[in-house]
Formats: sequence, structure tokens, C-alpha cells
Amino acid sequence: MLDKNTPSDTDTNARPKMQRPLRWLWLAVAVIVLDLATKYVASSQLGYAQPVEVLPFFNLTLLHNTGAAFSFLATHPGWQRWFFALVAVGASVALTVWLSRIKNDEKLLAIALPLIIGGALGNLYDRLVHGYVVDFLSFHVAGWYYPAFNVADMGIVLGAVALIWESIMGERRRKKAHGASH
Repeated sequence: MLDKNTPSDTDTNARPKMQRPLRWLWLAVAVIVLDLATKYVASSQLGYAQPVEVLPFFNLTLLHNTGAAFSFLATHPGWQRWFFALVAVGASVALTVWLSRIKNDEKLLAIALPLIIGGALGNLYDRLVHGYVVDFLSFHVAGWYYPAFNVADMGIVLGAVALIWESIMGERRRKKAHGASH
């Protein structure tokens, strides 16, 4: 029986750290490579702002976004390029540090963080090299168009969803395990 002052295996600080968590950064590299490859193909094969219908609700449409998500701040004179570049670098560093400290039972977090890092760095490349982010995936319905996006954006969104899921379900899992141990 554990003393009440002795941390159990389910306590936050006593849970074992993941061995070599940075090995998951291969996912970030995969997102970056896939993102840059698809942006290269889109840029070389599509005419700017000329939709190519793939499905009745999906087009390939080459667009250049100088802003952030949903073209946020895109109409500003250019300072946002460097602001978003700094945000991408800062977030990537912070998420990599977080990844290096995750616990053994946080496998979904080990997937989520590199997906976000890869997406941030894929778009960072575009901002630094082109001054804009290449977008080309365009969904629409009944005349309403969702803002165009790219593979890096998909990595960020999937990573964010996984991060939210892990934060909710992981905490429930830990509470349940902690309750079962007492």
C-alpha cells in the first residue's frame, strides 16, 4: 500500500517519461516534405486563381495567402509576414520542448505536436521564400467557399484536434487510473 505522501505511478510528476520522444519528429518532417511537394506541383501545374474542378464540391485552386488562417491580416502592408514567421518559429520551439517532456502514456500527444510543428514549418518556408503561403485545396457548397488551404494547414488542424482530444480524454484516463489505484 502506498503512503499518501508517496507519489503513485498515475501522479503527473511520477508518470514515466517517454523514451526518446523526439523520434516522433519524423512526422513533422513527413508533413513538411508532403506539404512542399504538393505546393510545388500545385504552383507548377495550376494557373493562379483558376479553379480546376475535381469533385462537385472540391476544386484545386492556386492562391497566395499573405495573411494567416482565413487570410487574417492579408491586407496589411507586409509586416505580418515577419510576425507570422516569428510565431511559427516560437511555436515550433515551444512545441518541440513540450514534446521532449511528454510522458509514456501520451502517445496521441506525441503525434499531435509534430503534426503542428510540421505544418507551422511548412508554411514558414513559404513565408520566408515567397512572402506568402501557397494554398490550393478549395472546398465549396451552394456558392459558399471555404478558404483555400494546404497540407501544412491540414497538419496543424489534425494536430490541434488530437491535442484537444488528448487533453480531454487523457485527463479522464489519468483520473480513472488514479481512482482505481486508491
